Amino acid sequence: MKKKVVLAFSGGLDTSFCAMYLSREKGYEVYTALANTGGFTDAECKAIEEKAFRLGAAGHVALDIEDEYYAKSIKYMVFGNVLRNGTYPISVSSERIFQAMAVVRYAKEVGAVAVAHGSTGAGNDQVRFDLTFDVLAPGIEIITPTRDMNLSREYEINYLKEHGYEADFRKMEYSINKGLWGTSIGGKETLRSDLTLPDEAYPSQLTAEGGEETLTIDFVRGEIAAVNGQDYGNKPAAIRRVEEIASRWAIGRDMHVGDTIIGIKGRVGFEAAAPLIIIAAHKMLEKHTLDKWQQYWKEQLGNWYGMFLHEAQYLDPVMRDIEAFLESSQQNVTGRVTLVLRPYAYALVGVESEHDLMKSEFGVYGEEQKAWTADDVKGFTKILGNRMKIYYNVNKE
Repeated sequence: MKKKVVLAFSGGLDTSFCAMYLSREKGYEVYTALANTGGFTDAECKAIEEKAFRLGAAGHVALDIEDEYYAKSIKYMVFGNVLRNGTYPISVSSERIFQAMAVVRYAKEVGAVAVAHGSTGAGNDQVRFDLTFDVLAPGIEIITPTRDMNLSREYEINYLKEHGYEADFRKMEYSINKGLWGTSIGGKETLRSDLTLPDEAYPSQLTAEGGEETLTIDFVRGEIAAVNGQDYGNKPAAIRRVEEIASRWAIGRDMHVGDTIIGIKGRVGFEAAAPLIIIAAHKMLEKHTLDKWQQYWKEQLGNWYGMFLHEAQYLDPVMRDIEAFLESSQQNVTGRVTLVLRPYAYALVGVESEHDLMKSEFGVYGEEQKAWTADDVKGFTKILGNRMKIYYNVNKE
């Protein structure tokens, strides 16, 4: 009886090679699993399934984990206003963890003795898959032919052709990884420090007509709830609606430079209209509804959360503690944010919220005070300066 292996499968060159190689050369009964976090349409899922069976898979499954990905990751990235290095919404990195978790669950269901992925030895994904597999299924064999054999694209293509599998594996000028929380773009420019991606490299082009467009986003306890007044119970659908509206204006383009898990610098282009707009709107609403120390500690923990998520540490128990803090902080983050969209840019206009702390009866900034007197401020300022006065007096500076 053949041993079963579950392969994390996308239908690309590396995973296509792995499917055939593991079946023909290693004698495994290969089960391919596409873990969809929102980056594949139904038609794409069907095409990938057909590829899997043509490559010799004994079974194939498309695992719909979009709602899980939102509830266990995207939601907290919004709560924490997480942008890696202040720029990049953590899209592919966070997706990989949930794809790996789904593959492990499926492997246990079918009784597989091994799991496999097509990552190379030069990137972050190998660590994300390996670590997640090892933590959730300790002792399970992890098979990585592309990495272990240090294979070239030409070798993989020729191997597939020699065994009767023909497909268009031309290396595109730009590699595109699309997901619910953003699209990453790699090309020759991202391999250098002095170049940026040309306009045509981005999947979304400017198609909006007119000078600008108003967009409103409603939040309820920190979660997106409505777009332009239309309520959404399904949060991924609301995210896609923001993306649909804003991508017409070619908003959300940028380049990210960061430290990889394996210690080298990595550079990638991306477009992420919805994540950038939603996080900016959410952060503005928080400025109006949260106390300064809530904002301060949220920023610290949000940065840690993003770093741990990027570096494959999602399963660390401290992440659940940070999530509890972030969720607690959102109790009053309810209201509507208005933005204006323009070609390649957006601007925040203002907020409406019953929890807006500017509405207090204590005073109007720069205009009038209602809860203190001039003498109160004089005394407060004198005491506030005591610590510094003592320092300069003692040190004669």
